Amino acid sequence: MSSVPADAANRASSAGNTDGVAVRSNGVAHEGAPARGNGPVREIEAKSPVQAGGAVVNGTSSAAVHGVGGAVLGGLSGVSTSGSHEAASARGGSAGARRRSVLSRLFGAQESGLVLVIAALVIALAVFGGTKNKRVQDAATGEWTTTQVNKFLDTSNLVLVAKDASFIAIMAVGMTAVIITAGIDLSIGSIYGLAAIVGALVLSRMGAEAAWFVSVPAGLLICMGVGALCGAANGAMIVGLRVHPFVITLGMLAALRGLTIVIPKELSGTQSVGGFPASFTSGFFKAEIAGVYPVPAILMLGVTLLGWFVLSRTVFGRRIYAVGGNETAARYAGIPVGRVLILVYALTGMLAGLSACVYLGYLGAAETSAGSAYELRVIAATVIGGASLMGGRGTAIGAMLGAVLVELINNGMIILGVDQDYNQIVMGAAIVVAVVIDQSKSRLRGRGR
Repeated sequence: MSSVPADAANRASSAGNTDGVAVRSNGVAHEGAPARGNGPVREIEAKSPVQAGGAVVNGTSSAAVHGVGGAVLGGLSGVSTSGSHEAASARGGSAGARRRSVLSRLFGAQESGLVLVIAALVIALAVFGGTKNKRVQDAATGEWTTTQVNKFLDTSNLVLVAKDASFIAIMAVGMTAVIITAGIDLSIGSIYGLAAIVGALVLSRMGAEAAWFVSVPAGLLICMGVGALCGAANGAMIVGLRVHPFVITLGMLAALRGLTIVIPKELSGTQSVGGFPASFTSGFFKAEIAGVYPVPAILMLGVTLLGWFVLSRTVFGRRIYAVGGNETAARYAGIPVGRVLILVYALTGMLAGLSACVYLGYLGAAETSAGSAYELRVIAATVIGGASLMGGRGTAIGAMLGAVLVELINNGMIILGVDQDYNQIVMGAAIVVAVVIDQSKSRLRGRGR
């Protein structure tokens, strides 16, 4: 690019349909790139440094103008840099700022705090939980001996914690999406119980010899289908009747719990249903691998990763956050709010059905009391995991960590010999504390702005 005297700035050349763009800075004009369209010749004067590509640029920018009205398209021309040292320094400073930003986000995230709390609780239970006698069999001789093991770190206890956490975490991922939309689902425990009972009635009629490729898909389809239908009913009534989710799901909690009791009583005259195919229980959901039963934990991790992907990497996930952040603005933006809400509640019910199916496969039976008071534990896990009851905030990973923390607290009370009647008190207190902390953070962020 060549420089010309300042008084020649308005004589920028043009040919055909193009108009020239002249750029002037501190008395020196530069011939700009030609501009396509019918826009007028523009003079652009830049008196302040600009930054491009991490380097501070002292000079001017010329713009190519395209089309009627002169929309700016072009980049920088006729620029002079202040030196390679300044550019390198700027790039280094930018990289350092990015590293600090990543670290601040990592350690400032709700999940980081949960990981630290879980680690501290695990250490405390391992140290203060004490020991117990356990009979073990020698693999070589087959003889049984008694040995001392740590109550908390015992393999059977860790498997128990993982199994219980998986039931709650799978549902908590769905509840997170509901709470992000500023809603609530109090019926999730009853959906879990009804899906378990209906699935148990179907599986008990298959016979003990049914193959896994029949029993497992059938159990999943029945349980998840029942859950999805119940969740879709919740969403349809919330949207169609324009009634607050608290009221609708509270009514569904009672109605579905009643069905959970009535259906087995009328069909089989019992409150417990069992007799499932072995391929469904020990052949799949309670399959032993390396001395443990990992399927519930694997499904928990899989649902968590899928929930993370949907919420953070899909259009549907962004719509969920938009509805929770400001429902009115989401409507004006063209988001189908009603459809999003119905789908969110249906998916939450479906995950409750999946959790019920895992419960059936692991325990091999279903009772009418299945899922009682689970709504409290699921909501506690979700809120402790960072979801805001005001809507617009929450993560699937936080929900899983919250479920693990809830089950660690429950397990710790058992190990320490605390009466289980206090469990509900502790869960209620945990929800209150989590909400108070969330509100405090919101106020602090508001003052920070």
